[in-house]
Amino acid sequence: MRMSAGRASEGAGCIAWWGFSPARNLLRLGPVTFDGEVNILLVGSGDPRHILKTVADSPDKQNLHIWVIETSMEVVARQLLLLYLTLLPQERMGINEKTEVFLELFGNGEIRSQTEETLRRAAAELILSVTETTEEAMHACLNTTLLKFRERDELTRIFKLWLQETSPAASSPVLMSKAWDYRVRQHLGTRYDSRKGCFDWDLTMKLHEKGCGIISKQQYMQWREKGLAFEMREGIYQITNPTLLSTRVFNQQKGDKVGIRGYWGDIVSSPYLSFGVETDDRSLLKTQNGQHLKTAQDLSYANVQGLFQSLSSRRGCLTAPHSDPDAGMAATLSQQESPSVNDLMPLGGVSVTFLPLDSLQKLPQKQKYRHYFNTIYFSTTCVYQLGPAMRQIAAPDGVLVVELAKYVLDLNKEQEAGFAEKAASSALEAGFEPWREAGSDGVHAVLVQQKKK
Repeated sequence: MRMSAGRASEGAGCIAWWGFSPARNLLRLGPVTFDGEVNILLVGSGDPRHILKTVADSPDKQNLHIWVIETSMEVVARQLLLLYLTLLPQERMGINEKTEVFLELFGNGEIRSQTEETLRRAAAELILSVTETTEEAMHACLNTTLLKFRERDELTRIFKLWLQETSPAASSPVLMSKAWDYRVRQHLGTRYDSRKGCFDWDLTMKLHEKGCGIISKQQYMQWREKGLAFEMREGIYQITNPTLLSTRVFNQQKGDKVGIRGYWGDIVSSPYLSFGVETDDRSLLKTQNGQHLKTAQDLSYANVQGLFQSLSSRRGCLTAPHSDPDAGMAATLSQQESPSVNDLMPLGGVSVTFLPLDSLQKLPQKQKYRHYFNTIYFSTTCVYQLGPAMRQIAAPDGVLVVELAKYVLDLNKEQEAGFAEKAASSALEAGFEPWREAGSDGVHAVLVQQKKK
C-alpha cells in the first residue's frame, strides 16, 4: 500500500513535491454544508493546492482551521515557502509576478535569477519565523508552534541550505541538470536511449487517455527531459531550485548508509496536475481540429492567478482582475528588504497549523482532537496510514477524502483498481463507507461515517 516507499526507480519518486490530483475545495466534497468553524486535516497533500482552493472558494465569514501533517520536513519547508509567496501583499509583488514566481518555484528544477532573489528573501524570513520562541504564531497561516523543537531546527537547517545552495560562494552545489538526468536514467534503465518514445507514450496513452489532453506535447517533453514545467518569461533558467532537492539515504553493500542530496521526486506524472488540468472557465478548454488552444501552463497560470485574486479580496482589498504595478515600481520594491512574516496578508478567519510528522497516531489520545475534524484528507502516498483511529478524530458528520492512484502513471489499470479497493477496505475498517451519491471520478474517493444500525 505504501507508494514507492524506498524505490526511487519508480517514476513517482520517494518524496511528494506536488500532489497526484487537481486542487479541490475540500468543503464541497461530500454531503454536508459546513457553517461557522471548520477543521480540516490534510495528511501528506505535498503542496498547498487544496488549502488555496478551499480558502479561496469559502465565504469570508467562514472560520477555517487547516491542520497539516507531512511525510518529511523538506515538504513542510516547501509548503511554508509557497504559503509565504501566496501571502505577499500586492504592494510588495503584483499578482502577475507572484503567479510566475510561485509556479517557477513550484514546478521548475531550475529558476531565473530574479526568482532566486525572492527565494533567498523568503528563506531568511522563514528562518526568523520558525526560530521565534513565542507561543503565538507570527502569522496564523504559517503556524509552526506545535512542531517539535528538533523539527523546527530541521526547518531552519533546510532554509539555511537553500541560502547556501543559491549563494555564489557555494562550494559544491548540486546541479539540477545532473540530478534530474540521474533519476531519468535510473527510472528508464535500458530504455533511456529511446526516452522520447517513452515520454510520448506516457503522455498520449496515459495522461491524455485519463482526460489531461490539455497537457501539450512540447511542454510535457521539456519537463520530462529537463525538469522545466513552467517557462513563462524570456529568461535564463539555469539556477538550481534548491527547494526541489532532498537527501535520500541509500544502503551500501557493506551495510553502511550514505545520504545523497539530489532530486528524488516525481519525474513522470508532472506538476501540471495540481493547477493545470481543470478549470471552471470553459473558454480555456476550447479546441480547434481536436487540438487544445491553451496549454496546461496557461491553465496553471490562470488558476493560480485566480486563487491569488480571491485571497486578496478576502483580505478586504479588491483588485482589478489584471492590474499589476508597473514593472519599474515592482523592480524598486524588489530591491527593498523583504516583508517579515508579520507583514504578510492576513486571511481573516483562516489558520494553517503544521503538526509533527508522527502526530497522526497520537491525535486520538488528545482530548482536543476527539471528534474534531470535519474533513480528513489522505494522499495516495499516505493511505497506508489510514486506520481505525480516524473514527475517533472525525467529527460526527465528518467526511473522509482519499486521493486515488489515477495519475500515478507507473501503475497499470489493475494496480490502480487494486489501490482503490485497498483504500476502500482501510476506510471501512476505520468506520467509513462510500458516499452513495458520489459517483467516484477516479481521482478522489469521498467517504462518510457508517451509520449505526
